[in-house]
Amino acid sequence: MFPERRMRRARSRNIQPLLREISLTKHDLIAPLFVDESLTAPHPISAMPGQSRFPVNGIADEAERLWRRGIHAVLLFGIPKTKDPEGSCAFDPEGVVQQAVRKIKERVPEIVVITDVCACEYTSHGHCGIIGEARCGTDLLNDRSLELMNKIALSHAESGADIVAPSSMLDGVVGSIRSALDRSGFVEVMIMAYSTKFCSALYGPFREAADSGFSFGDRSTYQIDPANRREAFLESRLDMDEGADILMVKPAGFYLDILSEVATLGLPVAAYQVSGEYSMIKAAAGRGWLKERATVLESLISIKRAGAEMIITYFASDVAGWLDEEL
Repeated sequence: MFPERRMRRARSRNIQPLLREISLTKHDLIAPLFVDESLTAPHPISAMPGQSRFPVNGIADEAERLWRRGIHAVLLFGIPKTKDPEGSCAFDPEGVVQQAVRKIKERVPEIVVITDVCACEYTSHGHCGIIGEARCGTDLLNDRSLELMNKIALSHAESGADIVAPSSMLDGVVGSIRSALDRSGFVEVMIMAYSTKFCSALYGPFREAADSGFSFGDRSTYQIDPANRREAFLESRLDMDEGADILMVKPAGFYLDILSEVATLGLPVAAYQVSGEYSMIKAAAGRGWLKERATVLESLISIKRAGAEMIITYFASDVAGWLDEEL
């Protein structure tokens, strides 16, 4: 008790670094990248200041730039030239992500390439799989869509992806993809499961970035109600049991309690600081209401403190530079 116990003794500026419990490093960070098959030059994303879509022929340049800054993992999202109800471009060997993976691996073979395995960017209706004749948001056909996810994951693995990341929240998708990969000899390809993905209001800017907005209905029947903690934990436990190598909580900042609980399962955990989180900080900083650097670093430390070993963030490149300045 005071005055014998003085907590401020440990807060002198020269002592604080010795006692810091959580540290952020470049190796914690994964940079999401958008690859657009229709582009010939980078195109800024208006809802996400500082972010761009990249052409297939320019994606290796961006990956190499990130590598040189110390970011050693990227997560790829593809925007194809054409879409159809079945999302057939998603598993085309010459599809946008497949080409991007090959080009990145040719230029920077050591970088970890993670690919988003979903159909929302590739389907004309914008939903994450095959839909039924009723054409409503509740009519995503789970079991038929699993085969589509298998084809997408296999095509990414064949192109050289290190990790595939199914994001559609289909029941059984991790086990289905694991079996498909193993049958085809890709036993070393890892699965990062979007194991706890909420039906969040924070995805809005991403839908512009990835051209993945849905034309009818919503995704509330295959993403988790933000109010449901038990369900969120169970989703991650089921994906672990199906063979996921890495679990993910998405979004990150609003769900630190869930992230902390998922971390108790014992698998590596990733957290996705999503587009809305990025854009909110950017907007407030742009108006002078927040200090961007301090706010970003605090947000990422909070995510890591809650239990994430990996953080997917659009701030990855900026943070790498800030960390260099602190050395």
